Amino acid sequence: MLLKLYQWLPPDGVKIVLVLFLSFLIGIEREEHKKQIEHYAFGGVRTFPLIGLIGFSLAVMANGQLLPVTVGFVVIAGFLLLSYWRKLTSSPAPGVTSEMSGLTTYVVGALVYYDHFWIATTLAVASALLLELKAALESLTRRISPEEILTFTKFLLLSVVILPVLPNKVFGPFHINPFKTWLVVVAVSAISYGSYVLQRLTKGNGSVILAAILGGAYSSTVTTVVLAKRASQGGHRHLFSGSILIASGIMYLRLVVLLGLFNHQMMVTLAPSFIVLAAMASGVGWLWSRRQDTGSGEVEKEFETKNPLELRAAFLFAVLFLAMLVATRLAVMHLGRGGVYGLAAITGVTDVDPFIMSMTQAAGTLTPLQVASASVLIAVASNNLVKGIYARFFSDRKTGTESLWLLVGLGVLGLAPLLWVL
Repeated sequence: MLLKLYQWLPPDGVKIVLVLFLSFLIGIEREEHKKQIEHYAFGGVRTFPLIGLIGFSLAVMANGQLLPVTVGFVVIAGFLLLSYWRKLTSSPAPGVTSEMSGLTTYVVGALVYYDHFWIATTLAVASALLLELKAALESLTRRISPEEILTFTKFLLLSVVILPVLPNKVFGPFHINPFKTWLVVVAVSAISYGSYVLQRLTKGNGSVILAAILGGAYSSTVTTVVLAKRASQGGHRHLFSGSILIASGIMYLRLVVLLGLFNHQMMVTLAPSFIVLAAMASGVGWLWSRRQDTGSGEVEKEFETKNPLELRAAFLFAVLFLAMLVATRLAVMHLGRGGVYGLAAITGVTDVDPFIMSMTQAAGTLTPLQVASASVLIAVASNNLVKGIYARFFSDRKTGTESLWLLVGLGVLGLAPLLWVL
């Protein structure tokens, strides 16, 4: 169709048709808006195409110079300001959306002249969507709390503000790369934040098992503690102990993603074992959770998780990552592979992500790939054992005992790949 237009019309004629189409798209939406209100409203199916044509015509007459187009923009803005002033005097709730749409239409006309067809089309379509989806967008703002907006802003600060300005160079004897260090922070935060958002979206609708799945992608340690505290009421020991095992199974899939992002060789080495362990833990956990419980009553479904994107936590993770990188280097230099394995077992007491991420950077440089892969297996197995102890401490006796033995079993199975990794 466009090819035929180019054949039958001169190039400028095709541009005029495109300006009319895009301007009409915005104008027809504003025309529908005018029908729904009783007071004064600016523009419709005729006004907006005229504004688009003015923008295009001024760009043609300017012959590529920006100043006349800018002056035209200011003049159109002056007329739109008069329209808004009238709206202020006649409407109980005046808005400036139509006037801003008029300025956008002018810009669209100018962009078409300069052959920025994709940008002009995108602006026009985006404007029409924003205007048409007013009710849906306003409803969304009522559903999203200010804290969630702040959380998303923090994620943007971590990823698109701080990350690009860091040098991508290696410094010092410990091979510290600021860019890669912060990239690790962003990647871990992104996965945790994605799971956190899903948990918030499914709040009130998700079951205990769904909370375990999403929590496992966020932090299996935190999820274990939360589920264990919920289970302390008693009566649903199979459901909660099985869900705790599921959360640890999902953790293996999370680690596969992180390893794939930062060390492909290590991911290839560990992914088959991790995927099998994830399937076994999730499958056994689901079957165990389906067993009949003696308790009655509704299970509490609200699982409040702490915001994973606190800036203090992000900087703390970066510090821990660097500390683990330095500790690994010192362990290799002075204690050998036994020291690395011991360090891996100790880190299982807390969050294993900093240690595992440091291994992705050290493997092949500071530490042999086999040693790094084995230390990751040891750290995860140690973490499973510690989570079992947490579950035994925070939940009732029966649920805690079941969770402990299930996670001990998973930890022992998690050490089996050492037979072919070493």
